[in-house]
Amino acid sequence: MTNATVDPEDVGLSTSRLTRITDHVHGYVDEGKFVGTDVLIARAGKIAYRDTYGLADREAGSVLAEDNIFRFFSMSKPVTSIALMQLYEQGKFLLRDPIERYIPSFRNMSVFVSGSVNRPNLRPAASPITVHNVLTHMSGLTYGFQMANPVDALYRNSPIEGVGRNDMSTAEVMEHLGDLPLLCDPGTEWNYSMSTDVVGHLVEVISGQPLDEYLDDHIFGPLGMVDSGFSVRQGQEHRLVANYACGPDSEEAVLLESPTKSRYLEPPKFFSGGGGLVSTMADYHRFASALMGGGEFGGARVIGRKTLAFMTSNHLPDGRDLVASGTPLFSETPYEGVGFGLGFSVQLDPAITQVIGSPGEFGWGGAASTVFFCDPVEDIHVIFLTQLMPSSRFPIRPQLKALVYQALID
Repeated sequence: MTNATVDPEDVGLSTSRLTRITDHVHGYVDEGKFVGTDVLIARAGKIAYRDTYGLADREAGSVLAEDNIFRFFSMSKPVTSIALMQLYEQGKFLLRDPIERYIPSFRNMSVFVSGSVNRPNLRPAASPITVHNVLTHMSGLTYGFQMANPVDALYRNSPIEGVGRNDMSTAEVMEHLGDLPLLCDPGTEWNYSMSTDVVGHLVEVISGQPLDEYLDDHIFGPLGMVDSGFSVRQGQEHRLVANYACGPDSEEAVLLESPTKSRYLEPPKFFSGGGGLVSTMADYHRFASALMGGGEFGGARVIGRKTLAFMTSNHLPDGRDLVASGTPLFSETPYEGVGFGLGFSVQLDPAITQVIGSPGEFGWGGAASTVFFCDPVEDIHVIFLTQLMPSSRFPIRPQLKALVYQALID
């Protein structure tokens, strides 16, 4: 694996057909839907396509550059999951372990049965939450923003609602999270949730290091991810891009967070393993390259080959997809024909998903419309960066997959 940039034809991609990606993505920017975009395609370990277009900060008029820093939100989840599985490889826990062994606030969990926010009817959970449950989002936890049932509302009414990066520590967030009821018994349903924030705290408890230090020492440092972390490094503030939002009744991006007033300019107390990282295209390319390299990149191995294969296989009960395993509310991936591993979505059947791809392809996306996917069958990985919330506003992800795969010529 190298960082080399090659002619697309050298790795089986068509230069002329790749221009369709350029035209399509630039269209989004020219129409004001996205403010700036960055796309990278690598095959056989070599960068065959890179396009950086638009603005980093529309209000300031600054042009997007290849080294700009983005909010990665839920694309933090695969990184945090790799971190915990590094400790699994050292024999420090088993996936069947109840998380209450490491985080006592999750003892004696209850499950919401009926009632309202003010008068919930609860019962004891049938089993404890396990490490496997939080890695697979089958813990019974949820997110307050789902707004689908009283448990989500209980999250919004709790101290963790709108928790800032400096309001409380990760351990304090876990204390409050353990006080809330579960949506269902652990292991029975897939629900997108704060599970990976729990994974991040498990890393802290089991390793004895704060999550930011652990990631620096065991993933970012070894892979040369010099601009990744829970805040923008001192002296690099000018490289942070603006974040935008687009409502359901408009297609124009409006400013959500200015780079000069961003919460990411200061180190947090709450290290959100589920959504707190900032990074760059170059850094995340190194991470994705390690995934494509069976856990190794540039001579640094961050996870074992067999462990990674285990993580990127479908762990949902009976091999089912997300539709059959939970209640479709919100996710950063389609539900039909897609399974879930330990921190990654896993493509099961593209014909059912009705989006081109390969069985075994894995990846994830973030709330600001970022996404990445790795396809071991075609030896290709793709990273798309922008900053627009919510990620469901435009269908750029399935469109991008169609545009990438049509460019393959061998």
